[in-house]
Amino acid sequence: MIAETSLADVVISALIVLGAAFALIGSWALVRLPTLMERLHGPTKATTLGLGGMLVASVLFFQANQGIWSAHELLISLFLFITAPISANMIAKVYLHRRRTDPSGNVETPAGPPPPPGTGDWTTYRRPQPGSPSSTAEN
Repeated sequence: MIAETSLADVVISALIVLGAAFALIGSWALVRLPTLMERLHGPTKATTLGLGGMLVASVLFFQANQGIWSAHELLISLFLFITAPISANMIAKVYLHRRRTDPSGNVETPAGPPPPPGTGDWTTYRRPQPGSPSSTAEN
């Protein structure tokens, strides 16, 4: 019993420390990275894994110490793992749309000029055109 408890405590402590480290790195990336597209990686990848690790540690803690299984933490983890990529995708689409529809008309993007109204491709970039800033010899 004592060996099981100390092993469980070590695993729980390791998950909490690992989760906290991921959350700290993800939060730091959110503050320090220069552009919105780079900032999306902090909360959607590292912070999500960090919170997931801490929630798994919580499940293990209550099972090891009180013998109770709780689905709350697992449901929170599931919700977090489902919603974080979807929200990051929506934020990226809005960012791309705003770059493509700059009211000044002076949009300098690797995708070229904004598409004509009504074409329906506002959420995607086209392949870089020859002569654009990101075109390479492969094009």
